[in-house]
Amino acid sequence: MSQIFLKSANAAVRSSLFAVLTLVLFLGWVGFTLMRSSWLTKQSEFVKQPIQFSHAHHVGGIGLDCRYCHTSVEKSSFAGIPPTKTCINCHSQIWANAPMLEPVRASFRDDTPMKWKRVNDLPDFVYFNHQIHVKQGVGCATCHGRVDKMPLLAQATSMQMEWCLACHREPEKFLRPRAEVFNMAYEAPANQIELGLRLKKEYNVAGIEHMTSCSVCHR
Repeated sequence: MSQIFLKSANAAVRSSLFAVLTLVLFLGWVGFTLMRSSWLTKQSEFVKQPIQFSHAHHVGGIGLDCRYCHTSVEKSSFAGIPPTKTCINCHSQIWANAPMLEPVRASFRDDTPMKWKRVNDLPDFVYFNHQIHVKQGVGCATCHGRVDKMPLLAQATSMQMEWCLACHREPEKFLRPRAEVFNMAYEAPANQIELGLRLKKEYNVAGIEHMTSCSVCHR
C-alpha cells in the first residue's frame, strides 16, 4: 500500500503544534498583562468631576483632616461624600464669588446634591468596611495614596484581589498606630514588622485563616 502522507507532513504537524502552543501562550500573556494594566484597573486615571476638587490644596495646603469631609469613615462602612453644606461652610466666606464654584453655590441654592463620581469604586460583589480598617490601624494613604499631593484625585492602587490579599496575609507590614491613620505624611519606621506584629496583637487583628476567607470580602 502506498504511503498516504508525505514525510514532510511530520514536520508540518510539528510546526502546527508549535504554532498553536505559541499562540495559546501569547494570548495567555496578553490576558495576564491586560488584567493588571491600568486600562482595566483604572489605576492613576483621573475622573472628571462637576468641580475638579484639589486634595493637594485642601489637605496638603490648608491641612484639612480627612474626617472634616468624610465624616462617617470611623463609624461606618462608607467614608461618606460631603454634602454641599460642608463646602459652603468655607466658601460662603472664601472665594465666595469664584466662577468655578458656581456649581457648588447652585447646589446649595437649589438644594440639589452635587453629582460626584466615585474614584475608588469596588465591584458590587466586594464588601469593604472603612470603619474596621481605620480601627485596626490601616492608614488612609495605604489604600488611597498620598491624596495630599494629588491636584486631581486618582485611584492610587490596582484594588485587585491580589493587592488586598497581600495586606490580609501580612498585615504587620502595613499597620500603624491609630493616632497616625489620618496622617498623610506618616512613614513606616525601620522596625515596621516588629511594630506591626505588636499592633496586630493589640488591635486584635484576626488570623490569616479568617483574613483570607472568601466570606470576609464577598458576602
